[in-house]
Amino acid sequence: MTEREYNECVNQYADNLYRFIVKNLQHEEDARDIVQTAFEKLWVTRHQVITNKSKSYLFTIAYNQMIDHIRKVKRISHKESFNEQSLGTSSQQHIKDALQHALNKLTELQRSLVMLKDYEGYSYQEIGVIANLSDSQVKVYLHRARMIMKNFLISIHTVI
Repeated sequence: MTEREYNECVNQYADNLYRFIVKNLQHEEDARDIVQTAFEKLWVTRHQVITNKSKSYLFTIAYNQMIDHIRKVKRISHKESFNEQSLGTSSQQHIKDALQHALNKLTELQRSLVMLKDYEGYSYQEIGVIANLSDSQVKVYLHRARMIMKNFLISIHTVI
């Protein structure tokens, strides 16, 4: 990968990578750090990376760093509790909040798989490479995650 190809990679994938990480971590500053570190690692290993595989390489690095960060945060402190929804929120905001709560019900792996497939549009094969899983594992984990979200969203507590 040349310097020019690296710069094109940064321009093309930075926003998607940041969006994926911030959706999972829900912390903008940590997401920026992870994205920056992923691009830094890509720069260091740019001579070994095939240009058309750079997107998968970046997401794999960022995904692994995100998992490490989540594990570190869990060791340091307990998860924060959800804030109660305020009365009078708009219907659209209520839907977004319900979806976010449903995502929060998932494990780290399930949430990441859902984000990669449904928000970023990756194929099962690409997700398998990023998460170091087989295609069938990705399909099974995604199905289970979607069932958890479905059951949460249709529960009596979240019906809009």
